[in-house]
Amino acid sequence: MAFDRNNNKKEKTEELVEKLVHVNRVAKTVKGGRTMSFAAVVVVGDGKGRVGYGSGKASEVPEAVVKATNEAKKNMVRIPLREGRTLHHDVAGRFGAGKVVLRTAPAGTGVIAGGPMRAVFEVLGVQDVVAKSLGSNNPYNLIKATMAALQATCSPRMVAAKRGKKVGDIVSRREYAAASKLEKEEA
Repeated sequence: MAFDRNNNKKEKTEELVEKLVHVNRVAKTVKGGRTMSFAAVVVVGDGKGRVGYGSGKASEVPEAVVKATNEAKKNMVRIPLREGRTLHHDVAGRFGAGKVVLRTAPAGTGVIAGGPMRAVFEVLGVQDVVAKSLGSNNPYNLIKATMAALQATCSPRMVAAKRGKKVGDIVSRREYAAASKLEKEEA
């Protein structure tokens, strides 16, 4: 956090992208009739590798969305991305009956994913990915399965740190040579 001259705290302004994934109308039957309430699922991300999801329930839709957004901001996690555009490796995730398979894709492929998964990838900042949902199409379970899969991804740097080796020992020589050549050109 930064301070201005009057010693007041300035809020860090993060550019967060919010996507409303699903709104569900819930009816509760009581003595006097039915009481309606709304449940909302929201995905929040910064477009640079951080993403979170949340759900909220209220008697009005905007209140439910605000509650879900606040929960999503609290639950944000960092996901390692390759070249800032795709995943490092193929991965599968599961939550309840919702199963997802996420695959890396070459540049220019775009986001090939359906419904809730597409929202997660768009706010995460992934530009190239192929994803398939298997099993349940419940948006709650699909988002949780997608998040479980994303959290299971590891970058070569993370794997090298766990094993106590260098990144060059982990990554194949061709990829490592290409990456080091790009670094030399940028310098």
